[in-house]
Amino acid sequence: MDVLSDVLQMIRLQGAFFLNAEFGAPWCLDAPSDADWAPVLLPGARHLVIAHLVIEGQCWIEVPGTPAQELRDGDIAMLPHGQAHRLGCGGTGPARSEDAVTLDLPELTPRHFGGQGAACHVASAWFAYDHQVPNPLMLALPQLVVTNIARRPNGPWLSQSVAHALEQAAAGPPGSGVIAGRVAEALFVEALRGHLEALPPLQTGWLAALRDPHIGRCLTLMHDSPAHGWTVRELALQVGMSRSVLAQHFTERLGMPPMQYLKRWRLAAAARLLGNQRISLSQVAETVGYDSEASFNRAFKSIYGVAPGLWRRKGAPQRDLAFPT
Repeated sequence: MDVLSDVLQMIRLQGAFFLNAEFGAPWCLDAPSDADWAPVLLPGARHLVIAHLVIEGQCWIEVPGTPAQELRDGDIAMLPHGQAHRLGCGGTGPARSEDAVTLDLPELTPRHFGGQGAACHVASAWFAYDHQVPNPLMLALPQLVVTNIARRPNGPWLSQSVAHALEQAAAGPPGSGVIAGRVAEALFVEALRGHLEALPPLQTGWLAALRDPHIGRCLTLMHDSPAHGWTVRELALQVGMSRSVLAQHFTERLGMPPMQYLKRWRLAAAARLLGNQRISLSQVAETVGYDSEASFNRAFKSIYGVAPGLWRRKGAPQRDLAFPT
């Protein structure tokens, strides 16, 4: 399994569409943060990724503290950290009361909002992920990711699938929710791929490291066999680099040495396994590469602040957990 798929499988991504609307200029939509969206879109969720797909027309999106960015046909604007933002057409800045749009969510029956000017068809989706399992992916993503789906190899298929999913969601036949969810999740993955491919050549960080032929291979080895007794020397031999060069390049790309990353990935995998009550703590320890339950307990507590048994009984501490560094 490739590294991105491995992480996506671990965080148990769940998605669905929540908006299918045509806006007419001038219009402006102030979207709240995920703390306000979550209780409406997915009761019980703590965090949501929000994404807006421009099916036809154009508009702009603005995240506080950054300039507004224009969106055109096929663009998907994804907010990985669920922050408040603004969508609109007909000028940026504070929305005039007559241009402001208020939505009743979810709204999957096509409706018109705004004025009688240029039309913009927008479909929006939310994505939830297991926030109790630390992961490097969400930490690596910026505030706003914009990818043009239409220009990607899977664009025609995905566009047709989105149209079909929205039709099904509006009509509500049996199984329509499952279809919409799968298509929404495919949209998320395709947006990630587009962002990954567009990163500058010398970019650092976890996503950029996936593209590096040597460091990406090193990550694949770790993720494929986390319990293996990897050493920097063995990893270097596998990827065709010297031990010192691998250690240097890995640290430059990811901000930590290879063995430190391996430890954190093993413990992230352990956190995921602890959710399965049928697996004993000793089995969890062995699965992620620890010789004894005692050494596993010490390592886990050193990173997450609680023993694995307590984590299992009470869940993750009530704080946001990303991939520790």
